[in-house]
Amino acid sequence: MSVWRTKSIKDLMQEARDNEKLKRSIGTPELIALGVGAIIGSGIFVLTGVAAANYAGPALVFSFILSGITAGLAALVYAEMAAMIPVAGSAYTYAYASLGEIIAWIIGWNLILEYMVASGAVAAGWSGYFTDMLSSVDISLPAALVNSPAGGGLVNLPAILITALMTLLAIIGTTTSATTNKIIVAIKILVILAFLVLGIPRVNPANWRPFLPFGIPGVIHGAAIIFFAYIGFDAVSTAAEEVRHPNKDLPRGIIGSLAISTLLYIAVTIVLTGLVSYTQLNTPSPVTTGLLAAGVRGASLIVGIGALAGLTSVLLVTIFAQSRIFMAMGRDGLLPSFFARVHPRYHTPMLTTIVVGAFIALIGGFLPINVIAELANVGTLSAFFIVSLGVLILRRTRPDLERPFKVPFMPWTSLVTMAFALYLFFNLPRLTWIRFAIWMALGLMVYFAYSRHHSVLARVEPSPLPRPDPRPFSPLRPFFISRPALAPLFLRLRLPWRRK
Repeated sequence: MSVWRTKSIKDLMQEARDNEKLKRSIGTPELIALGVGAIIGSGIFVLTGVAAANYAGPALVFSFILSGITAGLAALVYAEMAAMIPVAGSAYTYAYASLGEIIAWIIGWNLILEYMVASGAVAAGWSGYFTDMLSSVDISLPAALVNSPAGGGLVNLPAILITALMTLLAIIGTTTSATTNKIIVAIKILVILAFLVLGIPRVNPANWRPFLPFGIPGVIHGAAIIFFAYIGFDAVSTAAEEVRHPNKDLPRGIIGSLAISTLLYIAVTIVLTGLVSYTQLNTPSPVTTGLLAAGVRGASLIVGIGALAGLTSVLLVTIFAQSRIFMAMGRDGLLPSFFARVHPRYHTPMLTTIVVGAFIALIGGFLPINVIAELANVGTLSAFFIVSLGVLILRRTRPDLERPFKVPFMPWTSLVTMAFALYLFFNLPRLTWIRFAIWMALGLMVYFAYSRHHSVLARVEPSPLPRPDPRPFSPLRPFFISRPALAPLFLRLRLPWRRK
């Protein structure tokens, strides 16, 4: 019953083939759209304002560059793992194959935190933009129904409703979800380009002074806060069992979506902090706030629609990704088996998707957005660290495995990724560590109370049986039994009672 037991890559691949109930209907364009759909959204349309106002100021652009470098290195690592182990589950599955069950459970538990909490932040941001868009046409919703209890309201109702709609869409089918996501992503990119075209002529360089109001530590703290915006390429790897040619398409989808998204992040941050003072951006809808402050009244409605489209795609992709991770954990026995059930008509894990959507609705409807964002980053950074370590271990323990994509400059790429992830992790607010420690303690309790004993590996693990020892009696035998680590030193000696 070792907690370090691993699943062989051969078994993982065979298990995926035996459970081929998901439809392989996704190619490289859909994967890039999936990644961009998850990456471009909350980072641009929600967290740019919060991070600029509270942590980095106009220097937030450096925060995005620092986070982008870390995410880029992690993307290379993910690409190797995804091409080598094209199985649903993302970092959870990779950890199970390389580091052992306890680490896989920890990373899976953290991915629950990462995806569900990130989705809750997106749902809350969607509600903010929706409310602003209605206000621009003189329609006001009751404050009690658009704010969480921490924000002075009763419930964030728009966040709950949009989550329910995206959950339904994720249930209907992968092909439908992917097609819808491509359309939404196209609208989102067009709106971002429109924002840049409208905003650049109205940039006031005075708004960039002071450029470093919080100093270099503020840039680092900002990078740690906005890092979960790069969660998208992890979502690409969760679709491994629904990709037509995973060995080629997954690396292209991961790296391509990250490159496009990072460039857009940097451009929008520069323009946004030039339109309005960073002190005025601490809102759930900073892009609309920036345009309104610059006097672009009519365009704010268009950008609001684009922001809603962007956040909608993020919500759809993260619900999709979390349900696949739950499905993989249910298939391995670490979660109840109903999580692994696939609907015979829709070819999606319907019950799992409903559970995911319900939790996201509760988070988005009742928690404040700043707390949500900080918690999501912990899961993202821990996933990047574990996957980077897993690549290093598999390079040493399984050099014979076929690697359609290989990370360049190993082992340095993995080591630098791990160092960046740790550095950003320790720059998160201390209160976030406390919440993370509570979450981890809860996860370990669940593992040792349920998952360890219900694991598929536990059910097939043979019971240790006592074996007769053919050696004759030795006066040192008790010594060997009580001190097994020292026994080989004595067995090397030519003792008279050693068996010839």
